[in-house]
Amino acid sequence: MSPSDLIQQLAQLTSQSQVSTVSADLENYGRDWTKFYRPKPLAIVFPKNNDQVVALVKLANQMKFCLVPSGGRTGLSGGALAIQHEVVISLEKMNAVLEFNAIDRTIRCQAGAITESIQNAAMEQGLYYPVDFASAGSSQIGGNISTNAGGIKVIKYGMTRNWVMGLKVVTGSGDLLELNHGLVKNATGYDLRHLFIGAEGTLGIIVEATLKLTTAPKNPQVMVLGVEKFDAMMDILQQYQTRLELSAFEFFSELALQKVLAHSGLSRPFETKSPYYALLEIEVADGNTENILMELFEYCMEQGWIMDGVLSQSEQQAQSLWALRERISETISVETPYKNDISVTQSQVPSFLYQVDALINQAYPEFEVVWFGHIGDGNLHLNVLKPSDLDIETFRHQCEIVNKQVFDIVKMHQGSISAEHGVGLMKKQYLSVTRSPAEIALMKQLRLVFDPNAVLNPGKLWD
Repeated sequence: MSPSDLIQQLAQLTSQSQVSTVSADLENYGRDWTKFYRPKPLAIVFPKNNDQVVALVKLANQMKFCLVPSGGRTGLSGGALAIQHEVVISLEKMNAVLEFNAIDRTIRCQAGAITESIQNAAMEQGLYYPVDFASAGSSQIGGNISTNAGGIKVIKYGMTRNWVMGLKVVTGSGDLLELNHGLVKNATGYDLRHLFIGAEGTLGIIVEATLKLTTAPKNPQVMVLGVEKFDAMMDILQQYQTRLELSAFEFFSELALQKVLAHSGLSRPFETKSPYYALLEIEVADGNTENILMELFEYCMEQGWIMDGVLSQSEQQAQSLWALRERISETISVETPYKNDISVTQSQVPSFLYQVDALINQAYPEFEVVWFGHIGDGNLHLNVLKPSDLDIETFRHQCEIVNKQVFDIVKMHQGSISAEHGVGLMKKQYLSVTRSPAEIALMKQLRLVFDPNAVLNPGKLWD
């Protein structure tokens, strides 16, 4: 079948207005936030309901073409890229909030619902959807689930997986599965729901999700601390966790702060410049909590762990302090960072960071390296910034040369090459660092069970 015949078939299954071959759409919907590949999709299809998704998958099996599921395209590992003339299925028109259940404390939505819209819908009901990150205003629930997104509140609330009570999924064979039905308890064999969480669209296309909600935090306040030696980060974390429940414990480097300040109207949290900064969020229930915060701050100062600090005194100040951390990715994106999203156990973070930082500084003495991350759950974001006078292919090649040594350190610490961004195209050659040959073999067999003709998201996770 010729491309024009296939595009005509796609329009017959949906409608002419739901299929696009416009160059700008091919460029936009064929990519994610990864900048190292050029998108080359054949067409973009915008289904409006589950039946259309089923029909599209069955057509792909019949006519032997490949599909790439597309959400908000905020991924950073190339998981939503279409570079082999695939047909992109954009879920953005399937974005409705379908049902709120006050007794079950759940919300059911289509996969194209924007993360922030779910957070807002929960808030309107006096509840809270706690999975949160800088791209919440553009990322979609289906994409979050497909990558098991984490974000800034994992230390208290966990990953996306913890909040998915049910799924509707179209498998690679075109079967529509309804998984778990929102049940809290369901001890009836394999929970297939969890296979699709984090599968990056390689087993099926998520079309609906039932999400658990919780009680909204009361009076959250933010503290930013200046830290001279990175080793002290874990001592600070241990002290604060001993007496308080933290909802976030983030960190960023002085260079990361400088980048944000240079491109925003934000101010330094305090005058003292520090090599590193810790950001804590705590619910301040009463005056006793504030007393504990100050006692802990004074103790950490006495130990020489903290150089300076500030505690938010208003919601606006809390938002401004959070912005210092959350705007880092947006700020450095103009410098085409080569990103590594890596994790180890919390206790190993300092030794791991020092080893990787020493390697990177030796390998790239002329490159700027920006560190930040979710240190409370062991997740570090390593960003090597492309010099303006270096072409992107040379830059990528130089970064990949050192990647093997970086991931040797990851393997030595029994860590992960991808904590929350997924594997996609960018990290697939390193999958064996984190997964054993037996695990990879089983994952490949599972993929064939759900997608026997390999029509979904080709080239992702492995070749």
